This record gives sequence, structure tokens and C-alpha cells, in this order.
Amino acid sequence: MPILEGQDVTKYFGGLTAVSHVDFYVNQGEIVGLIGPNGAGKTTLFNLISAALSISAGEIRFKEQKLNGLKPHQICKKGVSRTFQETKVFGNMSVLQNVLVGAFFGSPNRVSGADAAREATQAVDFVGLSAMSATPIQDLTLVNQKRVEVARALATRPELLLLDELMAGLNSTEVSEAMELVTRIRDTGITIFMVEHVMKAIMGICERIMVLHHGEKIAEGTPREIAANKKVIEIYLGEETYAGS
Repeated sequence: MPILEGQDVTKYFGGLTAVSHVDFYVNQGEIVGLIGPNGAGKTTLFNLISAALSISAGEIRFKEQKLNGLKPHQICKKGVSRTFQETKVFGNMSVLQNVLVGAFFGSPNRVSGADAAREATQAVDFVGLSAMSATPIQDLTLVNQKRVEVARALATRPELLLLDELMAGLNSTEVSEAMELVTRIRDTGITIFMVEHVMKAIMGICERIMVLHHGEKIAEGTPREIAANKKVIEIYLGEETYAGS
């Protein structure tokens, strides 16, 4: 059953169409990948879902409720959280303080300090950063800053998590660890919609993949179907990926 649906979703920037009449859905409990060349409209679509940008046309629904016209904090409180392509963290604050922000402001109900601290501590532990909970964010490596963003998103107690290039800039070992983290998040009952360029991750953990090009959806299917799609190979994957390397 779809937890997230979009119908005829369109975004104009002046005369430029960044997302063009895109239909999509994400079923509850899925890990769905969103791929495409740079400038394809992937992050723009995430920004429309999370209301960082207003939609020009079409409709987006979460759990059958229309999201059009809502503010980002309202969408977060409904159960949709996200990370960002470039980490957006509070550099002078500690790991735990960053995650506390999500715990305090992500819930639709008033949260006590004790409850927020417990939620934040659990999220920090889940992503493997308990030993660094008092460390200022600015002192962390990129991979750990990304984990803090994930923990902060988890502290809002989402039902749907949007991951925007979580694995960008990570080495092979870090990518494998991030893949395991994403799978563990899904196993807790959180649905995942992820933008990613790392094909090892997309092909390894996604049940379904959607492909954008110039703002239009050009393909959708299982990893095997996408890897064999001649149009996707030509535009994005390349013959080497098609050959199975």
C-alpha cells in the first residue's frame, strides 16, 4: 500500500521546468531509489515532498493526505523526515545537541526534556555514535556528520525517511556500512526513499528504482530491470554497469 504518492508533480523555475508531470509512489516498508544524471530533478522532487519548495502543479499525498500547501515543519510532524545532499548541521553544537533538535521539534505533540533526551540518545546509539555524543559536529569526519543527520531525522520519529545522497563522498567501506544502516532503518518499520549516485548501494538495497532525466520520469522497475534498460544505460548507467561490473 502506498505511503507516499505523487500525481502529475511539476515544478517551474521561471521558464525552466525542473520536474515535469511526474507520477510516483512509495509503498510502506519499501526502500525505493531515485537516480538520474546531475540536474535531473531528483533533489527538487525531494524538496517538493518536504515543502522546501512549493509545487507548481500536481499533487503529493502522504498516507492519503494532501501535502500541497503545508510548511516543512508541518510535514515533518506528519511523519516525513529527510537528510540533505550537503550536510546541514550545527557545527558548534555537540552530536547529541544536534539530534535533540529533531527530538524536540519533530513530534506533533509537546515533548518533555527527558523524553527528548531519551529519543535523541537512542538515535545517536542507533547510528553508532554514542562514544561521540559530546563531540562538536565540526570535529567529525564527513561520514559521521552524515550519520548525525540520519540520527536527527530518526529522532523526529518518522514513518518515511528521505535520504539525499547519504553515500556521496564516502569510501567503499563507509558505503557498505551506510547500506547496512539504511537496511536496519527499514527493518525498524521506516519506509525509505533515497536519492543516490552510488550504484553499489542503489542496486544492492533498493527493491525498486525510479529514473529521472531533465525532470521527466523515464523508467521505473526493479534493480535488474533498470540495469538492463537501454535508455537508462545510454543516459546514465553506461555500458560498463550494463555488463554487470
